[in-house]
Amino acid sequence: MTQHCSKTPAPFSDCGRVTGAYVQPLLDAAAERGVEPARLCAAAGLPASFLAPLPDALPARAYIALLDAGARLANDPHFGLHVGEKVRPATFSAYGMVLLACKDFGQALQLTQRYEQLAHDLGRSRLALEGRDAVYAWDSHYPEANRHLVESVFAGIRVFGSWLAGRPLTATRMAFAHGSSAGAGEYRRVLGLAPEFGAAANTAHFDPALLSMPVPNADTSLYPVLRQHAERLLEERAAQAGGVPTLVRAALLRRLPEGQARLAGVAGDLGMSARTLQRKLAGAGSSFQQVLDAVRYGLAQDYLRRRELGLADIAMMLGFQEQSAFTHAFREWSGMNPGAWREQAA
Repeated sequence: MTQHCSKTPAPFSDCGRVTGAYVQPLLDAAAERGVEPARLCAAAGLPASFLAPLPDALPARAYIALLDAGARLANDPHFGLHVGEKVRPATFSAYGMVLLACKDFGQALQLTQRYEQLAHDLGRSRLALEGRDAVYAWDSHYPEANRHLVESVFAGIRVFGSWLAGRPLTATRMAFAHGSSAGAGEYRRVLGLAPEFGAAANTAHFDPALLSMPVPNADTSLYPVLRQHAERLLEERAAQAGGVPTLVRAALLRRLPEGQARLAGVAGDLGMSARTLQRKLAGAGSSFQQVLDAVRYGLAQDYLRRRELGLADIAMMLGFQEQSAFTHAFREWSGMNPGAWREQAA
């Protein structure tokens, strides 16, 4: 998967990636609401030409910024749902082709857990049986992101699953970790039901019988060669990315609220020396400071949208000793003071 870093501002250059094919539904939903790519990029803090042409891949943080910008510019409280509605088999690239060759939905969901990363690093799927329910869960790698991220994922899964089944598939219950004041009617139209909000996790419950339901018109004869291709892509991706930046990011998300975002501590969490961690990050084309800046900038944007938080509180939550240090860093990331950014976002 070709990385797209040369035109990307530093704050967006974290370790996660999203394929260009996965970005297309976002662009389609925005265009349908009169928002063109260049305007979308400008609102997201990206170069106007960032999506021209559409890159093979872009940073996950840039995708999230585009998703947030699309919702604001379109003034659409259900933008995430509408992005999910635009999902097509091609959205998932090679991973989507494997799903088309699965013998049943149980196999498709099992492979989703393995190959989802070929489409994006936004989060990961889980599947479990709980009593009489099968439960699909999606763990976001960017919990500070706007709710549109999670809603786009669940809407996309329902749209793609229904297309695969040849009929509407509806969960018996759905719950999201975020809150929402948007109208329930659109949730019912797109998802088939009104979800619960403020839950412990992002989940969809459904009848376990669906797992043994055959995929209509699946060409299972292609399954071995398609899966072999997906495995090869997975190996190439692992060799390119190394996976270490993702682990560092996860460790920083745990440590920042405690003011412990230091190289030595993170290295200890990962069972290696600080020097070894620096070497592995360099091998993945990153550095500890780059990952730390990307995590802090993403969290800072989320915190600044919460008017009840003062700048001193945000600085402390991000692990800065002084508010002035936070202000200086934020100006480096965004080109403006945090107070001005907050007013503009409002």
